Amino acid sequence: MTRIVFFGSDEIALPALEHIRAQPALSLTAVFSQPDRPAGRGQKTHANAIVSWAENHAIPAHQPARLDAATPAALHACGCDLALVMAYGHILKRDLLSAPPLGFFNLHASLLPGLRGATPIEGAIAEEFAQTGVTLQRIVPRLDAGPVVDAQTIPMTPDETRGTLREKITTACVPLLQRALPRIINGTATEIPQDESAATFTRKITREDSAVDFHASAREIAARVRALNPWPGVVILWEETPLKIGAATPLPFPSNTPPPAPGTLLSAGKDGIHIATGNGILRIRELQRPAGKMLPAHAFIAGFPMQPGTALASKPMPPLVTKTPRQTTGAAFP
Repeated sequence: MTRIVFFGSDEIALPALEHIRAQPALSLTAVFSQPDRPAGRGQKTHANAIVSWAENHAIPAHQPARLDAATPAALHACGCDLALVMAYGHILKRDLLSAPPLGFFNLHASLLPGLRGATPIEGAIAEEFAQTGVTLQRIVPRLDAGPVVDAQTIPMTPDETRGTLREKITTACVPLLQRALPRIINGTATEIPQDESAATFTRKITREDSAVDFHASAREIAARVRALNPWPGVVILWEETPLKIGAATPLPFPSNTPPPAPGTLLSAGKDGIHIATGNGILRIRELQRPAGKMLPAHAFIAGFPMQPGTALASKPMPPLVTKTPRQTTGAAFP
C-alpha cells in the first residue's frame, strides 16, 4: 500500500483526488490546503472544495497559513510515501520536498516547459494555442522546472474559454495518473529534463489586467476576454462607467473603407456593439454594467444607449505569457 498526501486548494484537483481514493493499492492519508478565507459579495467564510471533499471522505485535512519546519515531521508522522500537488498556492521548500521517500510530484496545467507559473490556463487561451495539457513533473526548488514524468495533451477549440478549458484539465488528470503513478511507485518512471530554452512563463493575474488596448488586434482582445472571464474580465470605460465584456468576436474591416481610429464605436444594435481596433473590429456580444447582470448586447443597449462615433479609451495590456518571469501588470480602469 502506497501512502499519498495531496496538496491542493482548487476544485480543479477533485477528479485526481477521486482517482487516488478509488485505487486499492493507494491510501490517501491526508490533504493539505489553503486556509479558509472570506469570499463573495457577503465575504462569508466557507471551506474550500478540497477540504470539504476530504471531510466528506473522513480524510484528515490540514490548512496551515504557511508551511514551516513542522510540516516535514507531519508527513513522516502520517507515513507519507509520495506527495502530489495541484494548484496548492504555497511555496514548497527543499526540506519538505525531501520528506516523502518517493518525492513530490506536481500536476501542472500546461505542456511544460511552456506556460510555467500561476496561470497556464489563462495563458494558453490568451495566446490562442491549438493544444495544451497537463504535465506530471517532479518538484524541484525552482518554478515548475523539474523533470517531466508524463503529460496528457488536450486539443483546444478556437472559442475555448477559461471554464471549458478548466473542465478539460480536470478530466485529463485521471488518465495521466493512471499511467504515471504505477511507474513512479515501482521505480520504472523515466524523468526527462525540461528544455530550458523553450520555457515560457505566466504570472499572477490581478484586477489591473482588466484594461483593454484597442490598438491591439480584435483577435487578441477577444482571446483575452475568453481568458479572463469571469474574473477580472476585460473592461471598457464608457463615460467613466466601467463595463465588463462577457463575450466578443473578432471581425475583419470592410475592404472598401479606410480603417477608423482604434477605440471608435462604430455601431450598437441588434447584432452587437462594434468597436474599431488596431486590426479588425471587435464585436461585443455580451456586456455588464456595475452591479448589473451580464446581458446580450442588444438587451444591454436598450437600457444603456451608446452613441456611434464615441472614442473609447485604451490602456496597456501587459502580456500574460513571457519568455522570462514577470510580475508587473498594467493600469486598471477605476
